[in-house]
Amino acid sequence: MKRSEVNAIIRESDKFIRSFGYVMPPFAYWSPEELKTRTSSDSKAILDARLGWDITDYGQGKFDELGLFLFTTRNGNQEDLKKGGGMLYAEKIMISREKQLSPMHRHIVKAEDIINRGGGTLVLELFNSNADGSVDEKTDVEVATDGRIVRQKAGGLLKLQPGESVTLLPGNWHAFWGEGGDVLIGEVSTVNDDLTDNIFREPIGRFSSIEEDEAPVHLLVSDYDKWLA
Repeated sequence: MKRSEVNAIIRESDKFIRSFGYVMPPFAYWSPEELKTRTSSDSKAILDARLGWDITDYGQGKFDELGLFLFTTRNGNQEDLKKGGGMLYAEKIMISREKQLSPMHRHIVKAEDIINRGGGTLVLELFNSNADGSVDEKTDVEVATDGRIVRQKAGGLLKLQPGESVTLLPGNWHAFWGEGGDVLIGEVSTVNDDLTDNIFREPIGRFSSIEEDEAPVHLLVSDYDKWLA
């Protein structure tokens, strides 16, 4: 992706998020220079937890068709998970554009609630895992949605209207997209590790490669190692 495209998506996404009354945390608006200064003094936790802007085309170069906007607002520590106490949770705000696919994947550790916060319909395609972790294309899938259990055929489509949510457990294969408009999505989960805990059905990458055709308005979490080292 070109940096100019990333900058435009950040501006558009911020406007879309604010249209639903959701306000991003202050660090969302720090310039790259302020982020570098602050994370070297009083805000190192932003880097440690990889909080911030996250825009991906999964390395395929067709964001409108295959991509996702994310912003991680809070994230706990993997060591706390091992101890079984402390900050064991994470939260994201995301945007799935109409007909924009977030491809089939599962998590090893993370359980997550995916919440339609507003806009169009959020559509999820769901499968179970086989014993070896691969996609189980035969058995029915059971998931919890707002206090009730929904059972559907493998590969069935679960459609969430604004206000509705689904709980996905480790091993639940899922892909999703917006229908009838762009969708604002909330995610509440156990500690999030996007570097190791995303298993894709197809051999694709989690983060985008950025072509620097202009200066970044804000850094992505995938920029931190390069820009803030």
